Amino acid sequence: MHTSIPVFPVDAHQRTDINEDMTTMTASPSTSSAGLQAVRQASEAWIRRFNAGDVNGCVAGYTADAVMEATPMGRFEGHAAIDGFWRPFMASGAGQLEYRDVKLREIDEHTVELSASWSMNVGRGVITCERWVKQGDGNWRLVYDAFEIQEQYASAEG
Repeated sequence: MHTSIPVFPVDAHQRTDINEDMTTMTASPSTSSAGLQAVRQASEAWIRRFNAGDVNGCVAGYTADAVMEATPMGRFEGHAAIDGFWRPFMASGAGQLEYRDVKLREIDEHTVELSASWSMNVGRGVITCERWVKQGDGNWRLVYDAFEIQEQYASAEG
């Protein structure tokens, strides 16, 4: 049985939009929180690393004890397990990741949650919750990443 984390309603001042090519996110001018903007930038950087095939950079975007739930693939805890998911997946040709309908919610000054729809050349789905936490070094990293694969394409499209 799969328990989905709810997608949260977002106030208008926290709304984000996707730019024309949908590979990066653009915050509305009224997004004033430094945390929201920092997570938007961290997420954009993660997407760029994914699309460049930079597995090490993507895994470094998670904390050492992060949990990733990839429905229906399973639960992955820690860098080694998360690397074990992303490395073969990216090596198989997955790329062209885009986020749509991005919603950011600031939990507190050190925690921001992101939800979105995603698509890439091998499938599409939803991110129910990316929980980004500001680390002691000032960088934002994922402590929790829950997403669902809703459709896998028969062959890579692109």
